[in-house]
Amino acid sequence: MPSLIHVEKHFNANYTVRDVVIGMSDGLTVPFALAAGLTGAVAASSLVITAGLAEIAAGSIAMGLGGYLAAKSDYEHYFSEKKREEYEVKELPDAEKEEVSEVFRKYGLTEKEIQPILDKFEKNPKNWVEFMMMYELGLEEPDKKRGLISALTIALSYIVGGMIPLSPYFFVEQAGQGLTISVIMTLTALLIFGFVKGKFTGAKPIISAIQTVVIGGIAATAAFLLAKFIG
Repeated sequence: MPSLIHVEKHFNANYTVRDVVIGMSDGLTVPFALAAGLTGAVAASSLVITAGLAEIAAGSIAMGLGGYLAAKSDYEHYFSEKKREEYEVKELPDAEKEEVSEVFRKYGLTEKEIQPILDKFEKNPKNWVEFMMMYELGLEEPDKKRGLISALTIALSYIVGGMIPLSPYFFVEQAGQGLTISVIMTLTALLIFGFVKGKFTGAKPIISAIQTVVIGGIAATAAFLLAKFIG
């Protein structure tokens, strides 16, 4: 009788996917809302293009810098906590042993079963610290290059996303015509992006797609109507 092979499907949301989602989502919605708002106030596509490119440049830099600082903060936090754990393992071993025991008690191990583990950790402080970092604090050592990679990924994703709603204005003179094409292109892109994002994150793709379109549409509509009202 053939055996059935059970394959578990889990989504491991790596940092690159997360950064692409952050950059693309803002890149699609913010320049789209800006272009729509400007279209409600000006007639020439050239003005929308100039303002749009300026926003994409500023937005990509700001978003990239935010990603870099976030990654750097994670790195500094990890090693700060690791230094503290190294001190506690060395200076407060009894307290640390109790914390280890508490972790294994939750999995049903007895004191007799836990003791050999404590003995092993006592002989290998490095592994002891690594265990505490992962299972007590839930922290994994971040990549030293993560900050730069995160900044570039978010910034480039923002630029790619931002050029989608802005690109139609390059081919028409009247901003109103550009907005019509921009709406179609951007809502389509938001729909596809939301669907793909749902696939990657484990959410329902259709729901994710609809939510992404609704959020982007509301932002652009609000900006357009506000510009019309003020103008």
